[in-house]
Amino acid sequence: MQITWKKVTAVGLFIVLIGYAVSVWWSIEPDTLTPQELTATNKNVVGFATTTSLILTVETLLDKQGGWLSNDVIPPSIFMDNMPAFEFGALEQARDLALIMRKEFSRSQSQSTADKDLGEAQSKLNIDHTSWLVPSAESEYRDAVKLLKLYRARMVDPNNQDAQFYARADNLNEWLKEIQKRLGSMSQRLSASVGQERLNTDLAGDNSARQSTPNLASHQVKTSWWKIDDVFYESRGASWALLNFMRAVEVDFADVLKKKNAEVSLKQIIRELEATQQTVWSPVVLNGSGFGLVANHSLVMANYVSRANAAVIDLTNLLSQG
Repeated sequence: MQITWKKVTAVGLFIVLIGYAVSVWWSIEPDTLTPQELTATNKNVVGFATTTSLILTVETLLDKQGGWLSNDVIPPSIFMDNMPAFEFGALEQARDLALIMRKEFSRSQSQSTADKDLGEAQSKLNIDHTSWLVPSAESEYRDAVKLLKLYRARMVDPNNQDAQFYARADNLNEWLKEIQKRLGSMSQRLSASVGQERLNTDLAGDNSARQSTPNLASHQVKTSWWKIDDVFYESRGASWALLNFMRAVEVDFADVLKKKNAEVSLKQIIRELEATQQTVWSPVVLNGSGFGLVANHSLVMANYVSRANAAVIDLTNLLSQG
């Protein structure tokens, strides 16, 4: 059989088309968790929904189409960047929640000991998301899920008093403060898609404040053209995971929220996060100017993220009141 350039070209195009189809299939984003999934097997134990939301979020990232893509080193996933960015954004939120569960939710006071399973799970979630050899990111994250399930099993066991979950306003506030920082950073990075001149407010509000090295009074901030879609999908992934966790918090902290008359504030956060998960109909993330002819998807996302952050700040203030 004679091999010709036409045959080689045809085979090459066929391989490229197959690779493109696979990458499109693997880029389909997972659905958000429903309240029914979070309380499917246990509706009465405080902390079950929050722990389950963390478990299912990590499992979904590992078991979705294509599995965990951030550490793949072979085609077509090595050429994909949107889904790995989505994974990283969601993973950052999972890491934050695991940390707060170890430091706050599972401890009754500052002098109490941290839960061993939660400590190990949080440590394993912090492995580099691009690690692919030994240990691989997937294996460490699956180990973290196993440890979280062990903690949950001990927590729901009435004969085991070691594992606890404390739903209080003060420890919920600690998590919300971390969320404020994440959402604020996301909003700034998304807004920088068009570039803007930002004034230096690093030391605002304190005449005696100092910093290690001086900065300019203002500076130009603009996200690289190559990174705009990565920032967009990282924010989308972070919002997806945060939406899962907020729906769980609505269950576990229901009494706290009712006492503070803060249920509506949490519902507003959930509503804004749901808006970030709307279908992106454009095949590419567009980067038009603020009031230009072409849409700017990053600015639209920044709007929802900023409004969610504002609602988080309102909720924090309500929970801080006596």
